[in-house]
Amino acid sequence: MNKHALVKSFSLVAVIGFGVPLVHAEEKSPLKFGMEITYPPFEYYDAENNIVGADPELAASIGKSLDRKVEFIDTKFLSLINGLNAGKYDAIISGMYITAERQTQALVIPYAKTGSAILVARDSVFQPQSPEDLCGKKIGLEQGNSWLPKLQKLSEAYCIPNNKAAVMVSEYPSAPEATQALLSGNVQAQVEIAGAAHIISERTKGRVVISSKELIYPETLGIFVKKGNSATHTALMKALSLSRASGEYEIILKKYSLEPISE
Repeated sequence: MNKHALVKSFSLVAVIGFGVPLVHAEEKSPLKFGMEITYPPFEYYDAENNIVGADPELAASIGKSLDRKVEFIDTKFLSLINGLNAGKYDAIISGMYITAERQTQALVIPYAKTGSAILVARDSVFQPQSPEDLCGKKIGLEQGNSWLPKLQKLSEAYCIPNNKAAVMVSEYPSAPEATQALLSGNVQAQVEIAGAAHIISERTKGRVVISSKELIYPETLGIFVKKGNSATHTALMKALSLSRASGEYEIILKKYSLEPISE
């Protein structure tokens, strides 16, 4: 199947290896999740063109609890909520932070905690440790993320009052494009979710490295459901609880260095 096909079915057996068929009742409609499948370790294509990562595994576990197949709709991150509200899929699970703005746009189910990291080119003399070090620098971000307002607030509340230049932000359609801008010297640093930052460093063979020593901007990841679709929201919450009870939830989060949330 073409790597860039919009929809792909996903087998729990292929990724998690529990040896349990995903669905027994073929008459049930597939549970469709929107995600941008270019965002390791959350969701990406492996060498065999399978969709893998923390979010597909967790979605598969949820689907098993509901006795439904799962399908993934590959969508640009910035368009995910619009696609949800247009009915293109039942829910979003795509390494997406819960923000006040997103809570006005969709129903939310928290599922994990993570934080961000700062990436720089390996040979750069600029080695920022904290957000405050980004004053006056060109920073690359993926469009639609939650860091832009944080960096704007940093400029207003810290950089300018301390006689430093504001953070200069450039947004890109995807995380890999932001990384390419970093490698090309168009930006001096990239801010990314920690798990994805580690994968970026590995995939660039160390040409990009994490300069921050501690997590910055800790956040909660969420599954998003269209407002008014309380039936799906309730069903997914119950399925996530069943995944917790089975132990699969903890296994998946530990595998991808994510922190569980309290029920």
